[in-house]
Amino acid sequence: MARPAVAAAAKTVWYDRPRYVFVEFCVEDSRDVRVQLDDYRLSFSCKNADGLELRNEIEFYARVNSKDSQNKRSGRSITLFVRKWKEKVAWPRLTKEDFKPAWLSVDFDNWRDWEGDEEVEAAMAEQYAELMQKVTPKVVPPAMDDLDDDI
Repeated sequence: MARPAVAAAAKTVWYDRPRYVFVEFCVEDSRDVRVQLDDYRLSFSCKNADGLELRNEIEFYARVNSKDSQNKRSGRSITLFVRKWKEKVAWPRLTKEDFKPAWLSVDFDNWRDWEGDEEVEAAMAEQYAELMQKVTPKVVPPAMDDLDDDI
């Protein structure tokens, strides 16, 4: 009895932002792309340029808003913009399980530690306020009410 062929997984990278999680399936010249997204999981499949079927299943770390999510296909990849259900909550990982599949990695080229951005902005505002206090007060400009209206 022949075993059914198991589809390989597409190399996948992801990164986190305050409102979205970005998931990119790195498949050049993809065909027959299918993306099924609900509020808790993602199912992706396609064929690559060689006709090999690729399939990925992801159960998300947290709930997402599948109705307000989109995907974009280019010649090199398929990128999903997955809207978080709870915005401004950092995801320590993409998957619900504390287990990273071999085909999944963090996109460090696009990763940004945005979680502390508010604290950084507050510190910069405080530093600016201190700088403004150190600046010598400007001289009051002269009154111009004694000038003639005629030119």
